[in-house]
Amino acid sequence: MVKVITYGTFDLFHEGHYRLLQRAKALGDYLIVGVTTEGFDKNRGKLGVVDSLVTRIENVKNTGFADEIIVEEYVGQKFSDVQRYNVDIFAIGSDWVGKFDYLNDYCKVVYLERTKNISSTTLRKTKYHVYRVGIIGNGRIANRFIPEAKFVSGVNVQSVYNPHFESAKLFADKWDINAYDNLDKFYDSVDLVYIASPHNTHYEYAKSALEHGKHVLCEKPLVLHKSQSEELFKYAEQKNWGGRLILFEGIKTAYCPGFQKLLGVARSGKIGNIRNVEACFTKLENKNNRELTDTKYGGSFLELGSYVLLPILKIFGTEFDSVDFSTINADNGLDIFTKAFFKFPNGMATATCGLGVKSEGKLLISGTEGYIVVEPPWWKTNYFEVHYEDSTRVEKYNEVFLDDGLRYELSDLVACLNGIDDTGFKLTDKESIAMSSIMEKFLAR
Repeated sequence: MVKVITYGTFDLFHEGHYRLLQRAKALGDYLIVGVTTEGFDKNRGKLGVVDSLVTRIENVKNTGFADEIIVEEYVGQKFSDVQRYNVDIFAIGSDWVGKFDYLNDYCKVVYLERTKNISSTTLRKTKYHVYRVGIIGNGRIANRFIPEAKFVSGVNVQSVYNPHFESAKLFADKWDINAYDNLDKFYDSVDLVYIASPHNTHYEYAKSALEHGKHVLCEKPLVLHKSQSEELFKYAEQKNWGGRLILFEGIKTAYCPGFQKLLGVARSGKIGNIRNVEACFTKLENKNNRELTDTKYGGSFLELGSYVLLPILKIFGTEFDSVDFSTINADNGLDIFTKAFFKFPNGMATATCGLGVKSEGKLLISGTEGYIVVEPPWWKTNYFEVHYEDSTRVEKYNEVFLDDGLRYELSDLVACLNGIDDTGFKLTDKESIAMSSIMEKFLAR
């Protein structure tokens, strides 16, 4: 008898789950299915699981494919289970290719082809949907987005659009999804659009997606003009597709748990009244990359400015008295180092970013009774300290930041869509509009 084992969360059970179990069963005579606990999912970074463990086990059982169902509770259990149950074949979805090759010493490892297309509703009756996600643009950030999306319950990335079909096809083949160079057909295949194209294309793609009744998660900066962002948010609010459309600007820092904890501590009064914020984010970019070759829409501020503006606007608000810019430019005219100086009614702030000049990228928040320092990379906030006049008094805070962090913004968007949690406060429409106005001021300088 050939024994096969596979594992999964199986949340919001859908066609992809069904077909994976069907393929796994066909590999042998006896199928063991491991269903993860809530605690294990949390520890491995799976966000937004909706169904209880009992419900997920019942859904697996109802397929009729599982001869035995076990519960996966801890890291390393797969290794033990393969030996305990004398398994011949370990099967898992192809989006985990290479991850479990270490088990080849104990059994045969098979990566099963993922289901490219699932319907917009689950196989069973539920008030929650599995949202079909499509990506516009297939550059570096899109390649980071897909591995992150598999850790978000209730979504399935299944399409990519690029007007240059060959580029889309190469990306689609890499990630086992569908490629399109026709926008209408692309929109027909998805419920939610992730825009990862160059900055200057965001407005047209976001407007087009909203006009087709699609929810939008758009990479930063959302747009480069205040009037465009106002138009998009107003359109999303008013569009009647059985409820408002959701438009999120994808600044991942805004949605990560550590940054939310930081804001809570900063605004709690621990350091008194906040009078100054200094945010810095620099990196040395490859000179051949778009960020340093696109003389109209490249440069450090358009690329990194959203990050350094975020804590300033979250702490002081969107109404500033003035903003001034100082830049160091490359030979082609692009800014490789920029400082934006803000004056607010009750404080001041400096936003520093660079692609050709390296600096210490910390975040400093100064108050009348102490200060908070977040060491780099503060935009992946997982540790910060509160300091006081008494140098021996230091409060330390820790929080997990998982991998690339894109899962946080996607998970929060899905929570909003499902009505589970309203996370729109983490980056409000008003704050995104303010960022667009600052981008516009920078371009007009």
